[in-house]
Amino acid sequence: MKLLTVLLSFLVWVTSTLAIGQPASLTFSEIEGGLKLAATGSAPTIVIDGKDWAGVTRAGNDLANDFGLVTGTKGKVATGTSGLSDTPAIIAGTLGKSPLIDGLVSAGKLDVSRIKGKWESFTSQLISNPAEGISSALVLAGSDKRGTIYALYDISEQIGVSPWYWWADVPPKKKTAIYALNTKKVQGPPSVKYRGIFLNDEQPALTNWVKANYGKYDSRFHAKVFELLLRLRANYFWPTMWDSRFYVDDAKNGPLADEFGVVMGTSHTEPMARADKEKVKPWDWKSNESNLKKYMQDGVARAKNWETLWTMGMRGDGDTSSPTLDSKNLVSVIEYQQSILKSGLGVSDLAGVPQMWCVYKEVGGYYQAGMKIPDDVTILWSDDNSGNIQRLPIPSEVNRSGGAGVYYHFDYVGDPRNYKWINSIQLSKTWQQMHLAYHKNASQIWIVNVGDLKPLEIPISHFLDMAYDMSKFSSPDSTDTWLQAWATREFGDEAASNTAYAMSTYGKLIIRRKYELLNQSPFMLSTTNYDEAELVLHEWESLLTKAQAVYDSLDAATQIAFFEMVLHPILAGGIVQRVYINAARNKAYSAQKRMSANTLADDVKAAYAQDGVVQKRYHGLLSGKWNHMMDQLHFGYSNWQDPSSNSMPSVQTISTTAPSTGLLGVSVQGSTASTPGDPAPSLLPLSPYTPENRTIDLYARGSGSVDFTIKASTAYIRITPASGTLSYPSGTSDIRATISVDWTAAPTGSSTVVITITPKSGTEVKLNLPISNVAVPDGFKGYVESNGAVAMEMSGYSSVVPGSSGATLGLIPNYGRTESGLTLLPVEAGTQTTASGPKAVFNFHAFTSTTSAKVTVYLPPSFNVNPSNPFKLALALDDATPTTLSPVPSSTLGAMPSDWRDSVVNGARVVSTSVGKVDAGSHKLSVWLLEPGATVHRLVVDLGGVKASYLGPPESVRVGAGGKGLIG
Repeated sequence: MKLLTVLLSFLVWVTSTLAIGQPASLTFSEIEGGLKLAATGSAPTIVIDGKDWAGVTRAGNDLANDFGLVTGTKGKVATGTSGLSDTPAIIAGTLGKSPLIDGLVSAGKLDVSRIKGKWESFTSQLISNPAEGISSALVLAGSDKRGTIYALYDISEQIGVSPWYWWADVPPKKKTAIYALNTKKVQGPPSVKYRGIFLNDEQPALTNWVKANYGKYDSRFHAKVFELLLRLRANYFWPTMWDSRFYVDDAKNGPLADEFGVVMGTSHTEPMARADKEKVKPWDWKSNESNLKKYMQDGVARAKNWETLWTMGMRGDGDTSSPTLDSKNLVSVIEYQQSILKSGLGVSDLAGVPQMWCVYKEVGGYYQAGMKIPDDVTILWSDDNSGNIQRLPIPSEVNRSGGAGVYYHFDYVGDPRNYKWINSIQLSKTWQQMHLAYHKNASQIWIVNVGDLKPLEIPISHFLDMAYDMSKFSSPDSTDTWLQAWATREFGDEAASNTAYAMSTYGKLIIRRKYELLNQSPFMLSTTNYDEAELVLHEWESLLTKAQAVYDSLDAATQIAFFEMVLHPILAGGIVQRVYINAARNKAYSAQKRMSANTLADDVKAAYAQDGVVQKRYHGLLSGKWNHMMDQLHFGYSNWQDPSSNSMPSVQTISTTAPSTGLLGVSVQGSTASTPGDPAPSLLPLSPYTPENRTIDLYARGSGSVDFTIKASTAYIRITPASGTLSYPSGTSDIRATISVDWTAAPTGSSTVVITITPKSGTEVKLNLPISNVAVPDGFKGYVESNGAVAMEMSGYSSVVPGSSGATLGLIPNYGRTESGLTLLPVEAGTQTTASGPKAVFNFHAFTSTTSAKVTVYLPPSFNVNPSNPFKLALALDDATPTTLSPVPSSTLGAMPSDWRDSVVNGARVVSTSVGKVDAGSHKLSVWLLEPGATVHRLVVDLGGVKASYLGPPESVRVGAGGKGLIG
């Protein structure tokens, strides 16, 4: 019996990776007490009473087809149980709509006590003798229409049909046998009541694809979208708006949504179920009130018989502010809208009628001015269009009957730049923001702008899985766990770990700056300090190598899905990064007269051409199934709006005539000098704790060839290579020599080594290398300074002091631009103090003394979601009095903080504070996060040596071990 229990637990875990995060009710090998549902050549009959919802029958037909995809034999759908004695059966139905299900409840065979009256819930269990002639059947009972539909699609997902089987071409996982476990499963209600997507800014990609395949946004297109939503356990949809009219373009659209069971809404700028393109002119309440009232009445009349979440309020025309609306007359608009809902729907109150008012852009100013919104209207708080939520419910708002929700963005057209080409979403950031929202009681509606839908399969799945069951996402490392499960479902066990690694790494690389922002001047990465530009390029190249290896390991069918969702964004995104990084390096190398500047110019041109090749590869998949997707321009932005065409960044070529000082050129890290010619720079100091390699670049500065040797003045310095030949245009034009030190032989303390570079012809170059042979005290554990800087990642804390408040500190893996994030948990803990709150302690050892040290804190571009309790953190060096920082500038609702643009563009808010005198020796830096939602990416102690760069110094060397995870 114990063995059976262990086996069941194992099977539940394994199967739940196919239905991500949800309990299993199926397995794929024979098990005691189980029911064989299907095998090669056989499939079940799915029994759905003819009196049940049409959408339930439709989902049942999908499940029957899915059995065929998995086993090779389609299931059948029947309206009754007669004649099924020799056929495995699944009986599915909705409480109160299915006599079959209601009969099982009345007979005491089916316990529905945990789902009855609940929202979108279901139960499944094996029932003996459910009907005459049937010895056992798997019974699925839903509390309502969508509860039953989710139960049916839950089986589809468990047997191996991904929700993305059509939209991302994930091949079904073939099975030779499928068994129902003898276990009772209860699922629901969902964490967030209304969960969905907004197809927006759909030009050019989605609209061009729709026109090519359907002619317009008709019911055939929407049937594909609705099925996807339901398979993803979503229930809410905002249709495209810029060149379409959902209810008008195809008269079947509205009834079809209702039949499927999808709740229809409209965007924040389209009130009362009317499309933007239907608006009457002038769109102004003050001058055209009577016509606008008729317009809104007609919206209620048209959609009244369908499940609708009504968009309330009013904005200006074309997604702009209204020149005549204010907080007073907008109240009048909503009062009128509520009156026509009552009369049009025939109800005396609106308690059961879902309505929302989106606090978007200028609308926030109305609320700030004191506008009172009816209690039964859900307040839909918005992010800043870049994934940073601006406001969440404060204590006085949490008990509103209408509750609150969030309008979020994975895609946007507007300032600072459009971003709608390919996936540029960091999943761990989405978790941090939506976890905060959920625990701040914004859980009535979650709607996310997904642009063209197609490039954002992974963020959509992640967002909707959180919305469906946030209990599975309570831990700060839950995103990594989810990615592993998602990759297993889509690509199989063997590919899962490396796929999850690839996408979590991709998130860190892309959060640094959107593709459309890469051409901002000056270029974001330093070509001089910390080898930053080259290292970032290498990160992209390494990621592509890993992703390509996974792709190569997959079968041909799975490769297509992997290319669409994983390899393409890494490959295509890496090309854009390469173009801009090498264009910046070309400019820097041209100034040094490196002939490799010409090679880089050619590389930029080749990479830019390769962008078109990759796009053509995507468009050619499956005989052009996705032609026009990814049509979005992504090179050459000069303002927020799309450029007229893609354009390559400019590059320079230089003459091949060598300078009088000779063909050989020498440069070192941290300097733009080219020697001979420029004064010879000193190499940056080197110690046993320097985190980066110390190197010398030697290069040709014209046509020809030159031999050289490199020699250090002391034997304990090794230089590799110690000699070589530079040649241009044929041969090797650049050689990087790496310096290493035998620290056991080097003198203790500070000294200077002379490195001499002697060309066979030309001017000799002498470089000074300062070295510092130092050691931390025995037993020290923590970070170690190098060159006046200590850069600390959040996982490198040395210890934690829990405090007395009960709050903890959570480590969010793969968060921010470099490694991880530290955040205060739980959200319900409330405001902390340095006296009672938890703190993380980062030990570091300094060899440099300074009277003007400062600490730079890297944070996300967050907002003070409760203006009365702004985000705060505190820092203390050693035993000094903590310094409290309020890193987010104050702003009014509907306006952006003063540093908003820079922080959003850079993917981080960077703030510094002075900590005064720091003596040589060991120290501790304590960090308190004083408000839930406050999160830190990394810390840098500047002892006078930090150089200008985008990401900051590389992580310092850490002696000893730190902790990871929940550390309170």
